[in-house]
Amino acid sequence: MEQLEFFEIPNPCRGVCESNHRGYCKGCMRSRNERLLWLKMSVAQKRYVLYLCGLRRRKLNGQLQQQIQLVEPIATATWTQKNFDF
Repeated sequence: MEQLEFFEIPNPCRGVCESNHRGYCKGCMRSRNERLLWLKMSVAQKRYVLYLCGLRRRKLNGQLQQQIQLVEPIATATWTQKNFDF
């Protein structure tokens, strides 16, 4: 039995509307089908989609953080001047 909701779940669209290489929107992290069917979904389905979007965003942010950690030492090493007395 589905619980009654007092407030409508708002559409998570951020107005970016551009897909990444995996097919998810770069703004809200929904798939194409999730975007198209949003208005027809039940409250429980919308909550699940928002949960999935959160997982996707955390995964993406984790991957970006790993890439930054790999590149950061290289970037600082290339711009460090050594053995110069000014």
